[in-house]
Amino acid sequence: MPAPQRAPTLVDVARAAGVSRATASRVLASNGYAAPHTRDRVTAAADRLGYVPDPAARALVRGTGVRLVMVVHGTSPRALDDPYVDQVVGAAARVCGPHGVGVALHWLPTRDLTQLRRLAEQRGVSGLILVNTTPSVLAAVPPALRGRVASLGVGSPLVASFDIDNGGGTAALVEHLYATGRRRIAMISGSRWLPCAGRSVRAYRAVMRAAGLPTRLVRGDFTADRGRAAAREVLARWPDTDAIVGASDTTSFGVISGLSRDGVQVPGDIAVTGFDDTPLAAMTTPSLTTSTHPVAGIATAAATAVLAGDAVRPPMLFPSRPVHRMSG
Repeated sequence: MPAPQRAPTLVDVARAAGVSRATASRVLASNGYAAPHTRDRVTAAADRLGYVPDPAARALVRGTGVRLVMVVHGTSPRALDDPYVDQVVGAAARVCGPHGVGVALHWLPTRDLTQLRRLAEQRGVSGLILVNTTPSVLAAVPPALRGRVASLGVGSPLVASFDIDNGGGTAALVEHLYATGRRRIAMISGSRWLPCAGRSVRAYRAVMRAAGLPTRLVRGDFTADRGRAAAREVLARWPDTDAIVGASDTTSFGVISGLSRDGVQVPGDIAVTGFDDTPLAAMTTPSLTTSTHPVAGIATAAATAVLAGDAVRPPMLFPSRPVHRMSG
């Protein structure tokens, strides 16, 4: 049985064209000067041999990098454990794979934002996607990354924004609770240092104010543990509460767990809503009323823009749609 035919290499193209490997590389990468007749010989040789440039090697030659870095901002490395990050990495990998670009994960400590500059100086980095973006992170982005950095959150003139309308989604959930007869509606917020948490709180306050109802706000951090503790805090401060809006599904899973432990029926005594529409939301008991968060679609759009060097554009705000289930 004959051995499989070896794929032609850049050296084969250079030899067939009668030029050096460096010259063949410049021509095929469109990087640097070569005489017109030399370009013709190299491209003809490449076509004749069926040479297909390796995208990773081509990226290194051009200085455009071979990996897209997911930069997750947070106070500790535990920020990397968020299931949201898993979805972002998976979506980016599906975009990058066909182009020979890898995906790396990097924790950006709140106290050392200068790491962004060091990442920008690495030749192998094709671009960055920022997660948990804050104004201080945006201010630390080097100008050299222009067009090659996107934010899954707030943006700036240098950093394109790809975000979810969690304000609109939260408002729709609060309006739904009001329409079903709930009047004593509390909210457990997300981490206050994240701009997205502020948007959902403002939306909750606006709907409550328009309805002439008082707000009942307790600080959360998007975790189930804090959701469980915050539910008890809500009941201690406002025992007559008849609905709780969680800033995330994970928060609301903790809320339902804490209420159940204390003998409170959901939704009979207290309705509960979340945000994100994670897969578990449809499988809990009761199933969770929530609002959609197309993480994969948002991350796909961001990764596509960064790979194309087209991450300087107007903000993209993705809509969130309520999903009504049994919890509220």
